Amino acid sequence: MKTDFNRVVVIGYGKATGGILKYTADRQADYGYQLEFIEHEIHALSVTRQICEERGVPFSSLLDKKELGAYLAGIQEKTLIVSASNNYLFPASLVGRENITIINFHNALLPDYPGRNAPSWVIYRGEAQTGITWHYVTAGVDEGNIIIQKTCEIGPDTKAYELAEKLMDLACEGYFACFDAVLEEGVEAKAQELLPERKLYRSTQMPGDGFLDLGEEPEKIYRLLRSVDYGKTGVFPLLQTEVEGKRAEILRYRKILPKKRKEEADMLYLPLADGNLLKIKYRVL
Repeated sequence: MKTDFNRVVVIGYGKATGGILKYTADRQADYGYQLEFIEHEIHALSVTRQICEERGVPFSSLLDKKELGAYLAGIQEKTLIVSASNNYLFPASLVGRENITIINFHNALLPDYPGRNAPSWVIYRGEAQTGITWHYVTAGVDEGNIIIQKTCEIGPDTKAYELAEKLMDLACEGYFACFDAVLEEGVEAKAQELLPERKLYRSTQMPGDGFLDLGEEPEKIYRLLRSVDYGKTGVFPLLQTEVEGKRAEILRYRKILPKKRKEEADMLYLPLADGNLLKIKYRVL
């Protein structure tokens, strides 16, 4: 196997990054590239440092954007940068260099849902299907040519953290499938259709603007609750609502059978189309 890339740099965090890092390390012997890993964000459950130690991969922690940018700008060899679960925006000055190729994992089917927190938005919008995209990085956010995509279904009760987990597994599958073609520069990449109305979702945006309107249909309320549910990771603040003229915040929710209903303080019950009840616990502020 042959590649013109002398160096591969993996940047990211989380489960998908761990799988991608392991695979890239295991393929070094096939292609002979130098491999290194850069941590740009710290996550408590990250195992990337351990993987690097086990496989002898150089590990760097560059948390400052300027520091990371300066380091990448100093790369002289022909290098493939793998952006896996990475929120760093590569500057146009780096993207445009002939010796640098950057590929990125996005957790939606581009050109739809570019930007941040895509699992939340597809649930909130009521999509039945989503997936992942590996694409080449250009100066425009999530606008580069598509290398590979993988799809999955969104269940009627799927929560954001469950979908995010599924998409990380798909990200690894997609990477394994396209890795050789990327290294050997034989990818038949597909240009995205970038329509004028294309919306870039930002980290400051939250489904429903962070407010649960109890006057909405129960199904839409349930989608909103699931769309911001990342378990204990705290991606979003608690949803706000208004109960009997008083401001409140949503503490938890679940779908239950009607026979499980119990009259409790600060609890709401909404009927769902499938015959179940949506149980919502709130706290008056």
